[in-house]
Amino acid sequence: MFDGSYNELSVITHAKELCSYVLTVTQKSPKHFRYTFVSRLQNLALDVVEQLFRANEVFVKRGDARAAAKRIEHQRNASTSLKLLIYMAQVAYEQGCILMKQYEQISTLGLDCRRELGAWINSDKKRFHSDEEM
Repeated sequence: MFDGSYNELSVITHAKELCSYVLTVTQKSPKHFRYTFVSRLQNLALDVVEQLFRANEVFVKRGDARAAAKRIEHQRNASTSLKLLIYMAQVAYEQGCILMKQYEQISTLGLDCRRELGAWINSDKKRFHSDEEM
């Protein structure tokens, strides 16, 4: 059995926390929002985790521009899904699907993930750029 002792990127850990929170919160949303906001919020949260896993699985060796481009594509997709998730949470709050404190928590967790993802992207850009100069 897996004991959870391996290290994963902190952005993935935080994205999983965000996803878990969104799934928990939306279970309590009014049923008439199930096929609009609830499914959209849940799918976006799951998309973020999926894209981060996909980006992390791309092995980029020195000089491999295709692999670098593939990783960046997954990272950007995750970033876009995070932006959409935060926006959808705002609209869901405005329509009464989630509470203000739930919207605030989703926004806080989402912005934390965006900040960490931005740091990862910048780190990769520096590494890929320095690899090209060698």
